[in-house]
Amino acid sequence: MRGKRRIASLLLAAVMTAGTVSGCGDAGNAAENEATETAEVQQMSETESESTEASVPQEEEADIFVEPVEGLSDDFIMGMDVSSVIAEEESGVVYYDEDGNEADLFQVLADAGVNYIRVRVWNDPYDENGNGYGGGNNDVEKAVQIGSRAAKYGMKLLVDFHYSDFWADPNKQMVPKEWADFTYEDKQEALYQYTKESLQTIIDGGADVGIVQIGNEINNGLAGETEWEKMTPLLERGSAAVREVAKENGQDISIAVHFTDINDYDQTMQRAQTLADAGLDYDIFGVSYYAFWHGTMENLTQVLSDITEKYGKKTAVLETSYAYTLEDGDGFGNSVGEDELIEGYAATVQSQANCVRDVIAAAAAGDALGVFYWEGAWIPVGPADAVSENEKLWEANGSGWASSYSVKYDPEDAGTYYGGCAWDNQAMFDATGHPLASLDVFNYVRYGATCELAVDYVEECSAQVDVGGEIVLPETVYVVYNDRTKSGEAPVVWNEADYADIDSSEGGTYTIGGTLEDGTLVTCELVVKNVNLLMNPDFEQSDITMWNISYEGDTNPTDVQNKESDATSGTNALHFWSEDEQEFYAEQTVSGLAAGDYTVTANIQGGDVGSDAEIYLYAKVNGTTYQSDPVTLDGWCNWKTPEIKDIPLDGTADITVGMYVKCAGGGWGTMDDFYLFRQ
Repeated sequence: MRGKRRIASLLLAAVMTAGTVSGCGDAGNAAENEATETAEVQQMSETESESTEASVPQEEEADIFVEPVEGLSDDFIMGMDVSSVIAEEESGVVYYDEDGNEADLFQVLADAGVNYIRVRVWNDPYDENGNGYGGGNNDVEKAVQIGSRAAKYGMKLLVDFHYSDFWADPNKQMVPKEWADFTYEDKQEALYQYTKESLQTIIDGGADVGIVQIGNEINNGLAGETEWEKMTPLLERGSAAVREVAKENGQDISIAVHFTDINDYDQTMQRAQTLADAGLDYDIFGVSYYAFWHGTMENLTQVLSDITEKYGKKTAVLETSYAYTLEDGDGFGNSVGEDELIEGYAATVQSQANCVRDVIAAAAAGDALGVFYWEGAWIPVGPADAVSENEKLWEANGSGWASSYSVKYDPEDAGTYYGGCAWDNQAMFDATGHPLASLDVFNYVRYGATCELAVDYVEECSAQVDVGGEIVLPETVYVVYNDRTKSGEAPVVWNEADYADIDSSEGGTYTIGGTLEDGTLVTCELVVKNVNLLMNPDFEQSDITMWNISYEGDTNPTDVQNKESDATSGTNALHFWSEDEQEFYAEQTVSGLAAGDYTVTANIQGGDVGSDAEIYLYAKVNGTTYQSDPVTLDGWCNWKTPEIKDIPLDGTADITVGMYVKCAGGGWGTMDDFYLFRQ
């Protein structure tokens, strides 16, 4: 049973002392009074002690396990961006509390420990006919509604001005339609007036504004400008507007500047330096941190602490998230899938809670103000098998990430790929609007939560056997529990029926089922693979003397390149490039192979080889050369896999396999993972 949600706060009991007043009276009365006062003080002290003990949050029983983060301040921001909520509700989405009752989303969030709401604001996210671009149709009016509802439940508001009519991020910072033909000076004034008027409107609407972002992920631009010489004056005008509104309303409002891609430490610090050089008036250096895109949490801590130490600015994680499932909730597809999952976290509710907890810990270690979860309530407006009905709601109410009406403003992205929500598997509510246990992490992270020990996930298990070899499966698998300190190897019993009839004389991939002692079902991927008879076929070993490189001309156009993106496996590949015309062979000779038919394959990618290029895989046996079909190289990572089958060996002859390349000057590419095996 899920434990009761509560906002963690420590109530310090006042130390009360009783003094004696001098006056007339006999010593007996004085002694009696003193004794009475002493007894009262003692009783009061005991009562207050009991009250204080009761008010200190203790680790509680829950549906998830959460290790507390020590030393979190009472005002540490536990924020959530719920910008799409109005569009969601207009599309029929209903939210529930932990007891299964329909509830105001904002009350559910407040009960879960969320103390700050973030809302994006676009200038004019509508076409000329008033049709919304989607993504929540987040204009100032939406911000007023969201801000006032947040304030009703005691939550402050972060206003995220994008200074665009639609999504602004590192890939696009489009100018609002109204400002498109403005001079640069007019744009500065327009940004100032827009910020001031919009912020005042949001405050007048009842929001308790605590932070204002002047721009969203402005790494490469702002309001259509892409040079810092023009971006910083725009930021200055936005900052001035916020300061004036704060002063006029007698409020303390912090100004945040927001960046992403903090995995590039040097570039991130350079951006902070750029703001310092410009003398920009701001308070918070904000960052996006998605663990599946933005590097390690150790780097996150380093960035945040170094910004504060070097530039004297506060910091905050303005966006983060993690998947609780790989299921697609609305039939549109997800931004984050299996390939984005990172080590230590699976697509489970427990792992989602763990990731959020660990980001909070990393931010706190960097002395950040807090963390905001991005769009934790953006759930499907309908089931995945009702896409046509969902589309009507996405279009009508803007509850998808983009609508077809955005085509004129953003033809290359939103107007082409418009549709539903790609974030629903990272929400903290299930597809029906019920809160996940992970939502409680904002409370539990302060004082911890325990639960019955259970398997969170089992790390991928695989086994490999050579063709004709004996199948041997691992005796244990690595089990990750909700309490990570209990994780480790656990014995597994494999289903013999799953592999008893596997013919290991042929290559193939098979799935074997198994069971842990507690009944948890697991699987193992068994690969029956032909033995590669080549040495160092992937160039991962430093010794490449088994490979013979022969070439025309004075310079060898090849080298072993250490670059994971240019390799099919590992990090190394045989790279080629020359400014002059190239002609070379890369080959290896193998002796002592048994009689039989053999197959050769390899992988190659590249470009700029010229229309007359001649590239092929070959094998030589007893003076006979076997060639693959010609290979055409047409771009980076467009891998080609030439193959030659049925190469006969009589048991006495050597075989030489290799790749031939003849191409124009400037041609480039890599080859990797050669493979020679007996059929």
